[in-house]
Amino acid sequence: MEYTTVIGLEVHVQLSTESKMFSSCGTEFGLPPNTQTDPVSLGLPGTLPVMNRKAFELALRTAVALHAEVAPFTKWDRKNYYYPDLPKNYQISQYDLPFSKGGWLDVPPHKQNPQGGRCRLTRVHLEEDTGKLMHAAGGLSEVDLNRAGIPLLEIVSEPDIRTAEDAKACLEELRLTLRYLGVSDCEMQEGSLRCDANVNVHVQKDGETIATPIVEIKNLNSFKAVEKAIQFEAERLYRQWRADAKTIKDAPKTTRGWNDVEEVTKPQREKETAADYRYFPEPDLVPVVVDEAWLERVRSSIGELPRARRERFEKDYGLSAYDANVLVEQGQDVADYFDEVARATGEPKLAGNWVQQDVLRVIKEKKITLADFPVRPAALAELIERVKRKEVNTNQGREVLGKMIESGKDAAAIMAEGGYGMVSDRSTIAAAVEAALAANPKAIEDLQGGKKKPDAVKGFLRGQVMKQTGGKADPALVSEMLDAKLAELQG
Repeated sequence: MEYTTVIGLEVHVQLSTESKMFSSCGTEFGLPPNTQTDPVSLGLPGTLPVMNRKAFELALRTAVALHAEVAPFTKWDRKNYYYPDLPKNYQISQYDLPFSKGGWLDVPPHKQNPQGGRCRLTRVHLEEDTGKLMHAAGGLSEVDLNRAGIPLLEIVSEPDIRTAEDAKACLEELRLTLRYLGVSDCEMQEGSLRCDANVNVHVQKDGETIATPIVEIKNLNSFKAVEKAIQFEAERLYRQWRADAKTIKDAPKTTRGWNDVEEVTKPQREKETAADYRYFPEPDLVPVVVDEAWLERVRSSIGELPRARRERFEKDYGLSAYDANVLVEQGQDVADYFDEVARATGEPKLAGNWVQQDVLRVIKEKKITLADFPVRPAALAELIERVKRKEVNTNQGREVLGKMIESGKDAAAIMAEGGYGMVSDRSTIAAAVEAALAANPKAIEDLQGGKKKPDAVKGFLRGQVMKQTGGKADPALVSEMLDAKLAELQG
């Protein structure tokens, strides 16, 4: 590499509250434009803000989970600027006394960085969201103020990230953590999680590190877009430096928008500074005092977070890093479901296989949530126990599970009604093996003539034996007897 990419993230998260940050107006997504507003969010004269306590609680929960230092005293500030999506011409935010500072985000291990890493945080603070501008053909723009005033958490990182892949992994881990905390649904397509990336490159020349001007990339509506935009902008910044030799001291910070279709960034404007915003304390809101008792209540409300749960699944259950990650990434409800099945059966690897291969498949096919999945953990654990005891084989067990899902009955009832059971009698299976061999002489000829590999012939014959026994034969015994018979036939 001829340069090092330096990345800092600014993440905006809409909090899951029923009302807005400073008014009782609703926050439902998807309503017709400008139908979810009230005098406060419209900035009408004579209105006064009142802080949403639940929003502050959710923000505290996030700060504590991200290891931030929570301030015992915090206040609100007015951030002044004039833009069509800001009805009051100022935004209530936090400037010099945010409710938290410091902390860190984990960069989980991934293909390009197996060790993972850590990104320090500058601050986590609260503010109200702005409206949304929609630019139409002909140069016209429309504004929707439904989201104006929704509680917004801003998470600002230090410039510790060095690759676009790390930035993407870091954001994915942050989204998962926020969902586990229950503070936001973090749906990027709905705008409840938005990210801007601050990027420049450091070039080594003659023993000196030269930093290029900083660019803030906006309009990033997916994690893949974040990765692509950072990669593109780093290369563009390096080419630009090669052309004009301008450094961070020669040019102000600028913003560029990401065009997802063309996969390029395009210039927008020079970035405002704190002086441009003319911050001053919000006169209509009292400061907030956070005592230790309040903090302790918040700490006790935080459950097991994704990283800790992955580590526990690997250490206590012996799962591979891949399987642990799959189960945790599906969400807290799936991880909880697996946890219950694993504890009930004492077979975590087996439980993981059933949850990943069967439960998640059905949820995806039926387009339902786990809450609507009719087979509870205890019922699935009972079925897995019956498979372990060889009352049914794995294929039959999956048939039983399908009928459990359709009928709502337990495994015992369905097995009794359907005549399920596994054939483990050696003489019965031996007879089925002989019958399969006699009915398929060509398979034996292909094996002996070297036309087909032994595994292919064995797989075919295994299917024939299972067919002979109505799918009830013990698969382990079938394999054992076929191995012996085929070895004998091969001489």
